[in-house]
Amino acid sequence: MAAVKSSSSSVSNPVSDQCSDQESSKKSEPLIPGLPDEIAELCLLYLPYPYQALVRSVSASWNRAITDSSFVRCKKSLSLPLPYLFVFAFNKLTSRIQWQALDPRSGRWFVLPPMPCPKAACPPGFACTSLPRQGKLVVLGGVRSDSECSTRTTIVYRTSTNQWSIAAPMQTPRSFFDAGNINGKILAVGGGEARNGDLTRAVDCYDPENDMWVASAALPTSLAKYDSNVVGNKMYVTEGWMWPFMLSPRGVVYDPDEDTWQEMRRGMRDGWTGVSVVVGERLLVISEYGDCPMKVYDPDEDTWRYVSGNKFPCEALRRPFAASGVEGNIYVVACGLNVGIGRLSECGGGKGELKVEWQVVPAPSAFRGFSPSSCQVLYA
Repeated sequence: MAAVKSSSSSVSNPVSDQCSDQESSKKSEPLIPGLPDEIAELCLLYLPYPYQALVRSVSASWNRAITDSSFVRCKKSLSLPLPYLFVFAFNKLTSRIQWQALDPRSGRWFVLPPMPCPKAACPPGFACTSLPRQGKLVVLGGVRSDSECSTRTTIVYRTSTNQWSIAAPMQTPRSFFDAGNINGKILAVGGGEARNGDLTRAVDCYDPENDMWVASAALPTSLAKYDSNVVGNKMYVTEGWMWPFMLSPRGVVYDPDEDTWQEMRRGMRDGWTGVSVVVGERLLVISEYGDCPMKVYDPDEDTWRYVSGNKFPCEALRRPFAASGVEGNIYVVACGLNVGIGRLSECGGGKGELKVEWQVVPAPSAFRGFSPSSCQVLYA
């Protein structure tokens, strides 16, 4: 009697074949019935944020199309991403924290999914920055209000998926500090351990591509509080003026090419009297006194010049402020999440002087009681 020869390659598995057939059927399923897939993909490409992430649940074929890396590359190549304003806010009475995004073209708000952080987190303890063209928010550190322990947490939000994820932790636990994006690398500067009040001069640098933190040159001195911005290839950090205004604020400048810190120029340091914002290569400050005049820094003269045009709408926009800028516009988020949009333009005369025109976008009544902690502009 001849032996029966067994071979897995020659034996048909009805269950496996059925699954394979179903998978092939799904892959061949048209994106939009009645339309060629090329046209359907264009329709999906032109869906505005955040609907692209939301429609992933419509069908398996839509989910595959939208999550494919070529979809994001195609959207960028067509220059389809538009700037949206992302605001980190908190309510002091309820201790509620939330992120929301504003479409400045329509005035419509979208609430983001909850950020994965402890319920006892203290909002001002976080530092927030972004990778605008990649559509990513980066939230760092923070402090637990129940234990007063600073954290090393790195949390990343992606507009492409409308989801948060946990990334590699910082090397140094820190809270009440600042962070910035220099050429795609994230710098976490200063702060300290909230529980014992110890300040740190340590600086950590994050590489988002490799999800890795390394140490950078330490601050020459620890600062009492932090405001910073990146202009060109350098990060400017100041502690700002503090009551009773008897001592000039300290300020330092980081050069990533040399990995060194230098003292900030006196004119820049002394005139940094409010919330800073960068538009193009220009550093501006919205002063937090009087009628909140806006100034622009002149690096050639090491001085600040007032910006002409409309007065800042103080009646509609009340402190605290958070500010960001892009494409010639300044976005200022105020108490209650009312937003002021300042459109910058150059005055005649060729001296580089600026003027501004303000428009106020009132927030929904549901945001009453919220105060901004940070705002970032992302392309989505």
